[in-house]
Amino acid sequence: MSAKEPQQQPFSMMARARSFRYAFAGWWYVLRTQQNAWIHGVVSIGVVLVGLWLGLSRTDWAILIITITIVWIAEFMNTALEAIIDMLMPDYHPLAKVAKDVAAATVLVGACSSVLVGLLILGPPLWLRLTG
Repeated sequence: MSAKEPQQQPFSMMARARSFRYAFAGWWYVLRTQQNAWIHGVVSIGVVLVGLWLGLSRTDWAILIITITIVWIAEFMNTALEAIIDMLMPDYHPLAKVAKDVAAATVLVGACSSVLVGLLILGPPLWLRLTG
């Protein structure tokens, strides 16, 4: 084993528990600091509740869960990238702005496409339920 290779640590339940704690700390950080994350949260809960009310199929649930997850992943990555840029580039730099804007655009694209997916999946059965 070379000096640069990390040593493999034996399996530890405590280490696994810590990794989950770090992940939830990251999620909580996003919720505490990113206003749009609250919008994602409220919409995610709303979509799940409407889906339960409509009795969606497994396939529809799978698509909705993937779609919701993509938006959250984009929000998490955007927040992480912004933190890295702020740490490395505390003063304004045009390339830092580009990186932040593109990361924000990722969230926007995910959110807009999730609205379209939501309308395609929830729209018809919701319309029938409300008008029928």
